[in-house]
This record gives sequence, structure tokens and C-alpha cells, in this order.
Amino acid sequence: MLTLKHILKALAVEAYVSSDFAITRGVVDSRCVEKGDLFIAMPGENTDGHLFVDRAFKSGAVLALVEHPFESAYPIVDIHAQPLDLPSKAPFSLLVPNALKALQTIAAYWRNQFDLHVIGITGSVGKSSTKELTASVLSHRFFTLKNPGNMNNEVGLPLTLLSLNEDHEVAVLEMGFYVPGDIKLLCDIARPEIGVVTNIGTVHAERAGSMEDIAKGKAELVQSLPASPRGVAILNHDDPFVKAMSEKTAARPFYYGLNPDADLWADEIESHGLDGLRCRIHYAGESVYLTAPLIGRHSVYTILRSAAVALTLGISWDWIFEALKNTKIQLRVVTSRTATGALLIDDTYNASPDSTMAALNLLNDLKGRKIAVLGDMLELGRYEAEGHINVGIRASEVADELVLVGERSKLTQKAALSNDFPAGKIHWFPSAPEAALFLASQLKEGDIALVKGSRSMRMEQIISQLEEVR
Repeated sequence: MLTLKHILKALAVEAYVSSDFAITRGVVDSRCVEKGDLFIAMPGENTDGHLFVDRAFKSGAVLALVEHPFESAYPIVDIHAQPLDLPSKAPFSLLVPNALKALQTIAAYWRNQFDLHVIGITGSVGKSSTKELTASVLSHRFFTLKNPGNMNNEVGLPLTLLSLNEDHEVAVLEMGFYVPGDIKLLCDIARPEIGVVTNIGTVHAERAGSMEDIAKGKAELVQSLPASPRGVAILNHDDPFVKAMSEKTAARPFYYGLNPDADLWADEIESHGLDGLRCRIHYAGESVYLTAPLIGRHSVYTILRSAAVALTLGISWDWIFEALKNTKIQLRVVTSRTATGALLIDDTYNASPDSTMAALNLLNDLKGRKIAVLGDMLELGRYEAEGHINVGIRASEVADELVLVGERSKLTQKAALSNDFPAGKIHWFPSAPEAALFLASQLKEGDIALVKGSRSMRMEQIISQLEEVR
């Protein structure tokens, strides 16, 4: 387990420790502190973590990393002080030049203390579901660590690694990307030997740039992998940007997809709506039929990625299929019903053109009057108009009624109308609460309403308001 001595060694601090103590995990939110935690105080957009150090100590934290002096009832020790005089007992703070960099340095040091398989997962869409399913499959054979929730950035990934202990055999780590260099930093800390790339899309294009720029940023994962045979790059054969990444890595490429030229591929895909899907998977001359409780045809890619990782780690087909058939993971799409009996498909976590298309394809597989409730998709940059137009065309092919939220969704409306969708079946609202009021008066038994939009559109308010009607 991580201890004070480990932290001092990671930070290259020489000091006599009269009383060492264990640290259970790292946290950056004082409201989440538990006994034995390391609290990292960082300046934020709205507040400064240093204001909450003492609160963290009172909640059970044993140590804090701070980067500037502040008033505290507990000792603050400058790691560059000479001589360094550590308190005889916890809690206390260590004053470092930069709290975030100190966290990352400690996480990299701690990861290096363990001989385990690290899997890095990145891509524009499907990272989280791939992480969850991969960790679920691997946990049938290995003691597995994964990022909780969406802790996939320069803060969340290091915090995850602080939870490593001697029992862990595998770490499955989702890696987020906003600008070039992000994933390289995460790889420098985590040192993955297996890298999984889902696809390249327009998510965060406003900040990341063109599709080519996004692909270049995602490729930092495969560029960071060790050479073959230890390093393995698991690449989407159906995505030309991802497939081309084989030229940028010394690792062994392992292709997955729906094309028979891939190492691992699937066909005969049957979506059974909310009851899951069935497909045939091919690998090394063998073909096996699989039924899995994952919804939407796009989930076959999630299955292939997870199976590819498991195969790479030497897990047999029997184990893989048993794990996939019995997985209990909860992906982001959840369902509920209104008081009138209408089915709500809650996919409000976030939205991009690719993920919205996948959600619309799921809606298409279901039986009933279909209402697509779509909010603006943000941060698409130069792809904003194209993305909303393509979604509008597909929505007009799938839905019986469209409920649109936000200024950008007027592009969706225009595209649907151009595809001969009836104007009287399109309802536009400036905000989610107004859309919810309309839906509350319209939804009835047998209706299916898909609700999706970018996080800042607060589309989850529609779900909560419709459920409150009950």
C-alpha cells in the first residue's frame, strides 16, 4: 500500500520519517474524503482547493499536497526546506511547487512499483463502454483496476493509479484527449503495453482541431506502446484514421471490425433492441455465435475490443464468451417509464454525431411510436453544421416525431425537413425544461422517447421532469 515514505521518495525528498502511515487513495474534492486519503489541493475555475484542506483533514485525510502557504490549523511542511522537519504524526500538508505535477509524479512512481498489464483505451466514441466491458471480462481471470466514472484525464488517471496495490494484475485505463500532448502525458504516467483505439470522430473538434489533428492526438497512445511482441495496438480496421495508426507504432497491430480482413471480426449482427444483440465472431479460423446483453448494433465493436484485449492476454474463448454473456455492466444508456407508460431511453451523458447516430440506430430497432428528443451537440468546431445536418437526416428516417432543443438543432430541423419529414411532426424548444413540459402532455403508452444531447444542454432535466410526473 502507498505510504508517506513512498510519496517522499517519489518527490525525491530525503527526510527522516519517525512514523510512517498508509494512504488509501487520492482525492481532489474535500466532500469525498474518507479516512486515510491523500488530499490534493489545486486551484479550480470557481474556487481553490487550499480553502478546504482543513475540512479534508477533519474528514479523515492524513496528508495533503499544497502549492502555496495558507492559514491552517495543521502543520505545513515545505519539501525544499533545509533541514526538513516532518511532524511526528498525521495529518499535515506538504508544500510542493505544483500540486498537480506532484500528483502525476507520485502516480508514475507508484505505477512503476508493480509488474502488471496496463491497457490504455482512447478514441472519440466508446471509450467508457469499452473500458467497462473490458474490465468486466478481464476481472473473470485477473484482479483488475479501472478508472472509476470518467476519471480519464491528467487528474483522474493519476488518482486511479494511487489505488494500485499488490493484488492488482491488470489496470484498464480510459484516456481522454482535448489537445495534442494529453495522451502522451497519460502514457508517460501509466506506461501501457496494450493500446485500444475505438474510432476518430468530431468530439471536441472545437478545441482539438480537424479530424487529422484528432487522429494525431489519439495516435499518441500507440506511439507510446513498447515494441512487439510485448506491445500490442488494438486498432479499428473499419476506421481509416485508426487503421493507419499501425504505421506509427512499434507495437504489434491487432485489427478488429466487421471486415474479414481483420484479425477479429463479426458478422450476422442482430439487434434485439433492449434485449441485447446476437452476432457471429471470427478469430483464427474459428467462428462462434454470441448473445450479449448489450444494446445497439454499435455495441458489437465494444464486444470486439474487449475480446481482443482478453485474447491478447491469453484468455481462452470459453472464458471470454462466458464473461460477455454474463456481464452485468451498466452502460450509459438507461431506461425508465413515465406515469403514462411511455418508455424513456436516457442517453443524456453527452452527444456527438457518431454517438447520436448510434442512439438513433438503437431507436430504429425498437417497436412503437418513436420520438427523438435531440439537443445541441457542442464543441464540434468546423464540423458543427455537417454533424447536425447528418443527424437530422438520420432522425427523419428513424423517428415518427422530433423534439429539438437549442439553437444548433435548428440545423437538424432544416435537414429533416429537406428529407421530407413532416413539419407538423417537428417541435423546437430553446431549453430542456420547455421540451419536458411539451413531452409530458404528449407521451403515452407504447411511445418510445430517446433523449440525447451535449452535457451542457442539461437534457437530463427532461428525464427527471418526466419521471417526476409519476
